[in-house]
Formats: sequence, C-alpha cells, structure tokens
Amino acid sequence: MTNRDPIARDGLAHRFWERKPLTKLNQREWEALCDGCGKCCLNKLEDSETGRVELTCVACRLLDDDSCRCTQYDIRHQFVPECIVMSPSNIDDHAYWMPRTCAYRLLWEGKPLFDWHPLISGDPETVHAAGVSVRHRTVSEFEIDEDDWEDYIIEEPV
Repeated sequence: MTNRDPIARDGLAHRFWERKPLTKLNQREWEALCDGCGKCCLNKLEDSETGRVELTCVACRLLDDDSCRCTQYDIRHQFVPECIVMSPSNIDDHAYWMPRTCAYRLLWEGKPLFDWHPLISGDPETVHAAGVSVRHRTVSEFEIDEDDWEDYIIEEPV
C-alpha cells in the first residue's frame, strides 16, 4: 500500500485545493480553479467612498456569452490592457471584488468550493446548470454607455 495522493483523471491531485494554500499552487492548479462562470469578465462598479463593488451584466468585449470564456485568453492584454491577471501573488489585492461564488475568493476566505464547481462535480456544465454563470445574460460593453452601467447591476454588492 502506498501513501500517494489519488490522481484525478485530468492529472491534477485529488482535491489539491484543500491541501495546498493558494500561494503554493502551480499554474495548472491555479487555472483549474476557474469555474467558467464568466463573472470576473463583467464590468463592475466600485463606490470610491465605501469600497462597495456591484456587478453588472455589461461584459468585456472579449467574453463569449455562450461559453462564458474569454475569446482571446492568451493574448487578451493586446486588446484589453487593463485586464487583471489573477495570481497567487496578487489575490490579496483583488479577492474583495471577485464574485462571492468565485473559487479564488472562496479559498482566499477559507471557505469550501460549491458542489456545482467543475472540480467537485467533474462536469464543466454544472456551473451553468446551477444558474451561477452569466451564460446568455450579458450585454457587450460596446452596446452600453459607461454612464448607464448602473442600470445593468445584476447582483448584490460583493
């Protein structure tokens, strides 16, 4: 009998996020935490006085409304230079504005992943079936004037 971690079929250690701190995850593990909800690609409104962050359904120009994924993920900064690349080294600066259901934020807060998360369910569609993703619920930032984004708030403050 060996004392090795079981390996998931995708090659990642079984429930690695429960045994490793965010700062110790490798790039593959870090990327696997993304549930594919698309919420991080939505424009947010932050009150400069209170720090309150509200999520709109106004999507980044690169978000595919069907897949909830960035259409140019590897080269997104060529099109959207202000896109924030979440990483173990900057999570402390950005977790506060991430959606409440986001795995990065949940783990940063010391909370478990939801059952619908693809790492738990084994199915990338469960995030959509659970109604957590923004699939078919976004409008392009090209269609909405920034002054009108308040009319497109979709969630309680983060």
